[in-house]
Amino acid sequence: MLPTSRFVFCFAALSLAGCASRPVNVLTPIETRPPPGAGRVELLAAATRARSPDPGQMFTGERSFELSLVGFGLSIPPPEARKTGEIQWPKRLPPDPATDFAVLEAQPLDLPQAADWARRHTPPNGRVAIFIHGYNNTFEQAIYRFAQVAYDSGSGAAAIVFSWPSRGSALEYVYDRDSATFSRDSLEQILRGLAEAPEVQEITVVGHSMGAWLTMETLRQMAIRSGRIDPKIRDVALAAPDVDVDVFATQLLAMGEERPNFTVFVSRDDRALALSQRLGGGVDRLGQIDPNTELYQQALKLANLTIVDLTQVASGDPMNHGKFAASPEIVRLLGGLISSGEIRTANDELPFGEQFTIFARGVAQTVTGAAGLALSAPGAILSSAGGHAAEPQY
Repeated sequence: MLPTSRFVFCFAALSLAGCASRPVNVLTPIETRPPPGAGRVELLAAATRARSPDPGQMFTGERSFELSLVGFGLSIPPPEARKTGEIQWPKRLPPDPATDFAVLEAQPLDLPQAADWARRHTPPNGRVAIFIHGYNNTFEQAIYRFAQVAYDSGSGAAAIVFSWPSRGSALEYVYDRDSATFSRDSLEQILRGLAEAPEVQEITVVGHSMGAWLTMETLRQMAIRSGRIDPKIRDVALAAPDVDVDVFATQLLAMGEERPNFTVFVSRDDRALALSQRLGGGVDRLGQIDPNTELYQQALKLANLTIVDLTQVASGDPMNHGKFAASPEIVRLLGGLISSGEIRTANDELPFGEQFTIFARGVAQTVTGAAGLALSAPGAILSSAGGHAAEPQY
């Protein structure tokens, strides 16, 4: 068995291979007016990060006990200048809104101002989506990524980013893990505030990678503290979750009977999670399970989960860790989950030869360019009273 340091080195090398020219300090608002056809996304960002003296960076990867809030307006290039699922990072500063994602507004807010932002931006259907990014993410990467997801998904929900203090370095896995755990109380504060707002009717939480760990820990904490998770938190999407499957089982059971609907996006070729698995003692990570196996099919039926298997979906990411946001069809599927609580896909939107499989409550349906699908998201997870706690393998 190779030493841990060797795996960390490999993880770093693979991660850096895909982001060697990663841009920095791109959050300074531009003065250039966006061209006709450009899109606009409004985001509320909540951060447990320390503030940066550089306005283009705004926040560092260090921790802060003070929750910071910022309202953003971002410009998205016109359709002819971009592909769905891609972030057009600027090659130079300031960004050109004709070809690049660009910040138009960045306004620090206090809690009352953030509550007012939520009132003004929550649509008539009352839907809100909150995104929690993963390991090795800077603040600007989290902002640009969810701006892309919010725009490409077409969900129409009020968009909120929760950014915990990741240092944005492949070598800082342990620090990032502790920082995610450090941020549980602040994420709970945001979720409770949203649930108490009368204009908010349904909340979808989207946790990616290590952000899924933070999502699960926060929901578990809410359930233990209050005896249940607020019913306004209706759907939870876990994308490539970097969560030990045994720990995931205990987190689910601790939430009690009144749980949100869970949809999990997995890929067996996720190289980041494969390395995380080795670092974690060889236990499966939730985001890389094979739902075709009898063990997991039985577990899905018991837990009433929906699994979206993206193993066959092509990815430009060498780690295959961000498929949920890069595939046009998958990001639209996520948008349907956010906007209606249902998983939907049109039969003409998948690239030729690309397919994925949805396991709704353990029952598989393969989706290709020649077959459509409309599934309701799963209902409340079954009670653990029937002895499910005795199945730690899940």
